[in-house]
Amino acid sequence: MRALGLSRLVAALAGGAALHTVAATAQTFRQTSADSYTRYELLDPSTQSFRIIYDVTATAPGATVYYNAIRVGSEPTVHAVYDMATGEELRWEIVDGELARAGGMTNANPQGQYIKVELARPVPEGGESRIRIDKTYRDPESYRGDGRTITFSRSLGIKRNAIVLPSGYELIQSNYPSQVVTETDGRVRVSFMNSGPGAVPLTIRGRQLGTTNVSSRNAAAEGPEPASTTVRRPSGARVEYRFPERAFQDREIVYFLQPPETHAFRLYHDYTETREGVDRYLNVVRAGSKASNPSARILDTGEALRVETLRGSEIAARGIELGGEVTPETEVVAIWFAPVKPGHAVRLRIEETYTDPNRYLLVGDELVWDRSFGRSRNTVILPDGWYLTANAVPAVVSETDDGRIRLYYENDRPGNIDVFVKARMR
Repeated sequence: MRALGLSRLVAALAGGAALHTVAATAQTFRQTSADSYTRYELLDPSTQSFRIIYDVTATAPGATVYYNAIRVGSEPTVHAVYDMATGEELRWEIVDGELARAGGMTNANPQGQYIKVELARPVPEGGESRIRIDKTYRDPESYRGDGRTITFSRSLGIKRNAIVLPSGYELIQSNYPSQVVTETDGRVRVSFMNSGPGAVPLTIRGRQLGTTNVSSRNAAAEGPEPASTTVRRPSGARVEYRFPERAFQDREIVYFLQPPETHAFRLYHDYTETREGVDRYLNVVRAGSKASNPSARILDTGEALRVETLRGSEIAARGIELGGEVTPETEVVAIWFAPVKPGHAVRLRIEETYTDPNRYLLVGDELVWDRSFGRSRNTVILPDGWYLTANAVPAVVSETDDGRIRLYYENDRPGNIDVFVKARMR
């Protein structure tokens, strides 16, 4: 759900994007949201400030505005707000908690402050509206320096977060399990996913690298590639390994298990396409599975899309390349949409029913679900009337509104998790 790269965001700000305000508009529904991701860029420690890139999805049907709380104790500067479907700048203003409550944020603190954003379009029924808020906070309680050392200590309620150290600083402490990567400009990024019920009391500490160390490194990066005198030998180490930032990934999938004797499960898969010119999504059905009743729509607008199920020779006949061998048994679900425009992004929801007797079956009086998940966020909902008897991979367990058991798996590591579930009829 990323329509704007940070480079384009910076360019927009440098161009002096106009600051807009909008009159208060009452809405009669309760604000809801999903898919929040926050990137904190720590600035020069003498400023005690950090830039925040906050991506969030408004989900209340019919909503025309969205309210983002300003942390108490922070001195905010709002740079801009963007619609992530089109990249266009949105109108916003800072309002007090009373106005936010009247506008639909029922849990707003009357003494608080909120960024009120006017959405590009009302949230469609069953859809969503994705926005990006770009702001800077000065907050001495959360971010401070002490000589060569910096500390970022803050309670983070958002479930997916990244903290980027200032240029020239190394990471010396992270108190929460995190991924670490060096960005192309040399800054170190620490990111994590929080699957727990509460906020993370995060502490990140960094230390300034020596001037000689930094300047030598930069000179080496800018100069010609030195001649190598080292002969590379075969190694079991993944020396060229590149891994994604799991917290940033926004794919998610929900499985609704049908009665196990049918071996069937309905699913929906949310996915964002950002590549310019792309006009299709291809879902290759796993070997041993069959797909039926596929449908798809654009979540940003609610528009229904054309969907086809193609098999064997039909795939090549339609000019579709799958990057591998196509056999008579190969099955692909093709979803077609208008080519993605420059700077735009399309958020898709793909729905279908799968039948897989090898991975979902009834053994005696127990349901068995044994399936590998590659995405970072996955949900399995048991059939109506069934209770959980075994679960191998740790999951958050809850009930749906209609009383079904729901298991949520958050995979914050690169690679798959092999989920194994058993259940019995009540």
